Amino acid sequence: MSTIRISAIIPVWNGEQLLETLLDSLSRQTLAPAEILVVDNGSTDGAPALARRHGARVISMGYNAGFAGAVNRGIEEVSTEWTAVLNTDVTLAPDYLEKLAARGAWFATGRVLQQRDPTRLDATFDLLSRAATSWRAGHGAAYDSDFRQIRTIAAAPWTAVLFRTEIFRRVGMLETSFESYLEDVDFSLRAAALGFTGEYVPEAVAWHLGSASLGRWHAGVVRRIARNQVFLVARHYPRRLLLRWFWPILAGQSLWGLVALRHGGGMAWCRGKIEGLWRFRALRARSQPLPPQVLEDVIRPQERLLRQLQPRAGHELYWRLYFLLTASGAE
Repeated sequence: MSTIRISAIIPVWNGEQLLETLLDSLSRQTLAPAEILVVDNGSTDGAPALARRHGARVISMGYNAGFAGAVNRGIEEVSTEWTAVLNTDVTLAPDYLEKLAARGAWFATGRVLQQRDPTRLDATFDLLSRAATSWRAGHGAAYDSDFRQIRTIAAAPWTAVLFRTEIFRRVGMLETSFESYLEDVDFSLRAAALGFTGEYVPEAVAWHLGSASLGRWHAGVVRRIARNQVFLVARHYPRRLLLRWFWPILAGQSLWGLVALRHGGGMAWCRGKIEGLWRFRALRARSQPLPPQVLEDVIRPQERLLRQLQPRAGHELYWRLYFLLTASGAE
């Protein structure tokens, strides 16, 4: 383990107290990062100064470039074999990075628990549906047998994830048009299409506050997620699957809009969809949709696993309705 060198990238937009907690947990790692890169998205509190006091190198963006832009800027500065990307509102168990690095996978993430209720899962791995809507597997569920085993995964939430730095040379960076939200899913689609897989390692434990910057149903969050669901389709879905999966896409993204409406985000959802559709053609023109069979091979197993696990993790109404409406083509 002593030969493994990790660079930790932390995108920051305010949140001084949260950052201090994360940096404290990094200082206690059994496999400590060789360098900590705090990429500041125009913070107006003391977060950058705090980072410097903790020995981190601060990279100033000068404005809020979003999660994708900040992470990309950090990756440009990495010179180590391994790169950890961490949200500011995460706390890591002392052996978190060591346990992930020991797996040697292209990327790895651990069992991330809810900070407010540590008996509940916050994040494990991501699963994508044909609708271009995703499920953070197990979110809100008790930690049970479905999530106690190491799994080979196609997608990891970038809450607290470790990468072989080489993957960014082969797959590319995060897509900056997403700004924040689903940019990790976009990356995972590209990686999976090239045959890169990762691992979910439940023995590695972290705790996540979640939606600490704006709040889960803030209008800005809802707008970006709604827009970026369309962006995923524009960038990756070939015409043949766009036509064949038109109903799952329409049903899944519309149902998500009803969920947003229930939480007071109906207008933000509409604005996001309008923006996504307005930019659809231009984004598609500079993207390379995946070959139909490749996209099917990436998404179908994820949707099957989602259908299998989701009921046992609580069976959210959204997914119950989605599979009810799209059952004829779900397998």
